[in-house]
Amino acid sequence: MSKTSRNWIIVLGLELIVWICPTPEGLTPMAWHLFAIFIATIAGFILQPISMGAVAFLALTFCAVTGVLKTGEALMGFGNGTIWLIVCAFFLSRGFIKTGFGKRIAFVIIKYIGRSSLSLGYSIALSELVISPAMPSATARGGGVFYPIVQSLSNAFGSSPGPTAGKIGKYLMQVGYHTDAVTCMMFLTSMAGNPLCVGLAESTLGVEVTWMGWAVAAIVPGLISLFLVPLVMLKLSPPELKAMPDAHNLAVKELENMGPMTLQEKVLAFVFVLCLILWATGSWTKLGATPVAMLAVSIMLVFKVLDWKDILSEKGAWDAMFWMGGLVALATALAKSGFIAWIAKIIGTAIAAANLGWIASFIAITLIYTYSHYCFASVTTRISAMYAAFIAVAAACGVPGLLVALAFGFFANCPISLTHYGNGCGPVYFGAGYVSQSEWWRNGFVICTINVVIWLTIGMAWWKVIGLY
Repeated sequence: MSKTSRNWIIVLGLELIVWICPTPEGLTPMAWHLFAIFIATIAGFILQPISMGAVAFLALTFCAVTGVLKTGEALMGFGNGTIWLIVCAFFLSRGFIKTGFGKRIAFVIIKYIGRSSLSLGYSIALSELVISPAMPSATARGGGVFYPIVQSLSNAFGSSPGPTAGKIGKYLMQVGYHTDAVTCMMFLTSMAGNPLCVGLAESTLGVEVTWMGWAVAAIVPGLISLFLVPLVMLKLSPPELKAMPDAHNLAVKELENMGPMTLQEKVLAFVFVLCLILWATGSWTKLGATPVAMLAVSIMLVFKVLDWKDILSEKGAWDAMFWMGGLVALATALAKSGFIAWIAKIIGTAIAAANLGWIASFIAITLIYTYSHYCFASVTTRISAMYAAFIAVAAACGVPGLLVALAFGFFANCPISLTHYGNGCGPVYFGAGYVSQSEWWRNGFVICTINVVIWLTIGMAWWKVIGLY
């Protein structure tokens, strides 16, 4: 039996087993069947008997044909704003490559910071830390701002997807993604779903969380996590290029060879700065991250930084749209079906009945809340589906209200690292093609678990010092 045939049997067998099992009490048959399709889709993503985009398309087709979802519901993921932000991020990156502007930025960074792969990793982490409080879209920040720079840095050292991926590109891509996840935890305004946590905490527990209160509680464990990401990735995916003694001279020479900026580079530089400003001021301008990204692509098309052939040939964008859009549709429908609320109720009842004491209950609920993110393709969706229910359960177990409100806000973002669909910039970094899915998931689990340990030990100690409990 071939590997492909075996993987098909596993995926379809898993779906069939769940599908034919009796529907548990408290769920509708539609919700249970949708769960069977979702589980099979995730298994298909892991085993890949065919490409991920094709797996997602088959899953949506099956939903529509069997009536589990209406056609409009099955296709709603492709109209999701985050999906189009991801697609636009790919196009922005294409502009960086085509004009050479990304290469220029990369060599400037190498000129001043490029002493080693680790120093480049820390330059990404520090840049994320500085920009994240002012940019609430993690997808825009990671996919639209940092990914093109990370890709350009990789290319500058001759590291491309395939045989040369391990030179440094594989390392930098993962550092970029995981530092984005950490900074999402650190500030109320660094991720779009964080203010939702604040609103739900106030309506559910009557607890008020301020910007400064969030930042103070997150700063110690956050800085430790951010410091460790480049170091841990150096062990998990060690780059072949570690020390770069000639990097400075190389960068100077390459910048001289490139000469002054071209008109297209200047246009792209303007677009890049415009995006930064509009993304950072979105709370005042009321412009969402996706319209800003669409505006950027439109300007590039008008000024011929990109032409329509470039758009059509950007296969990574369209592939990401298919598999991510399909997954978003399934995950959203699963949450709306009542399946997530049903699971949360079962977990809450079991933990409350165990009478573990508030600290043990808090840790148990936090771990379930964190690792359940394998079932979600959006942090905001998971917050909407689970945050209020889980903080209510934790508070009922005796966990102090302000502690649980903040901690579950932090741990809403921590598991972004777990998968390549953990948040909106995941498909962008993963779609670059430097890292296999198995390595991505392995490294993501390690990074996420390290962060969980840091925030539940050092974080808990810090929260005691500042009086959260």
